[in-house]
Amino acid sequence: MTVTTDQLREDVARELDRARRRTRALTDAVDDSELVRQHSPLMSPLVWDLAHVGNQEELWLVREVGGREAVRRDLDELYDAFRHARRERPGLPLLSPDEARRYSTGVRDQALDVLSRARFEGDPLLADGFAFGMVIQHEQQHAETMLATHQLRSGVPALAAGPPPAALVPVAGEVLVPGGPFSMGAEVEPWALDNERPSRVVDVPGFFIDAAPVTNAQYAAFIADGGYGDERWWSPEGWAHRQAADLSAPMHWRGAEGGWSCVQFGREAPLAGDQPVVHVCFYEAEAYATWAGRRLPTEAEWEKAARWDPLTGRSRRYPWGDEAPTARHANLGQRHLSPAPVGAYPAGASPLGAHQLIGDVWEWTSSPFVAYPGFAPFPYREYSEVFFGSRQKVLRGGSFGTDAVACRASFRNWDHPIRRQIFSGFRCARDARPDEVR
Repeated sequence: MTVTTDQLREDVARELDRARRRTRALTDAVDDSELVRQHSPLMSPLVWDLAHVGNQEELWLVREVGGREAVRRDLDELYDAFRHARRERPGLPLLSPDEARRYSTGVRDQALDVLSRARFEGDPLLADGFAFGMVIQHEQQHAETMLATHQLRSGVPALAAGPPPAALVPVAGEVLVPGGPFSMGAEVEPWALDNERPSRVVDVPGFFIDAAPVTNAQYAAFIADGGYGDERWWSPEGWAHRQAADLSAPMHWRGAEGGWSCVQFGREAPLAGDQPVVHVCFYEAEAYATWAGRRLPTEAEWEKAARWDPLTGRSRRYPWGDEAPTARHANLGQRHLSPAPVGAYPAGASPLGAHQLIGDVWEWTSSPFVAYPGFAPFPYREYSEVFFGSRQKVLRGGSFGTDAVACRASFRNWDHPIRRQIFSGFRCARDARPDEVR
């Protein structure tokens, strides 16, 4: 369906507003002393994120697209994520919370005026509203980062949300993904980012993948079997990190005589065994998979399981089709503050029967974050290119904290394999034997 210029303007304005309302909700939930404090050396003070999203909006929408004078050029270096490591940011002369709010509001007023005059054609930065979509996704990505900061803060809980839905169908075991070619990457997605492009045909041998992410109960069995103390299950790098970091359970788990509990956004509760495990690093996921006699899926395997339609042979935008996610399909957008039980979203299953590939938890893959053949950086190298290499592992699928605008089956996330403050989980895969392939 062709979208008119007026409709695209309305869509962009709505998404800009929705992203900003989420940013404000995450920062207004705590007082100024909490906003300026660093809750973990892995994270920025929340007030830094608040001004940073405004600065990116100024750079790309006010100056680059609008061709206007800078609102605050003196802030560019201060809020450049590549100039200052997160651990250094509390010591910078950051804007106060009130100054950051006024700055981001002033930038937004100008950005909306630029939007009202924009012609979405010609310049690749403007085609289909790409620059606006990039800025919207950037702010929603920082909202998820700020949500992770809230998970790391101590004190009285600041956020609240209703519980996730209960399981509607039983989901267990694995599903076969037949071997053969499929189209991987973004082809016609207008707001796809540079690392999703270009699309290409990839031939993937037949394999099995878990019908659902690994659950807390399944992961607890690994711990009970001595998984953290048995070097056999860990890669050399993983074992070294497990020892150095003294890992013994997922982040935020607490041991007790009556069983495990976990802390979610300041509230401790018994561990929900049927929810996907979250806050595990790549090495923990890899060790579990080895213990279970399996492995992590490659990035191509994950995407084929999520997108490939065996009836048509085409790649869908999402496991369920091309329709944008709704509350029926996936646990996205911070509607809840935890993953949902396995089986809670049967409407979001893939044609092959894999559930909850989108939402709930980011899923580690075994693949390094590298460029697709024919990659071209756009519109700036620092979005993807500078991160390419073997030191970063790809995660797929989004989490309960990921907004739908920044999540699709071709979307690629990445992080260091030791990271687990992110909302990360996983599912396992294995090669299909010749006698198992139809």
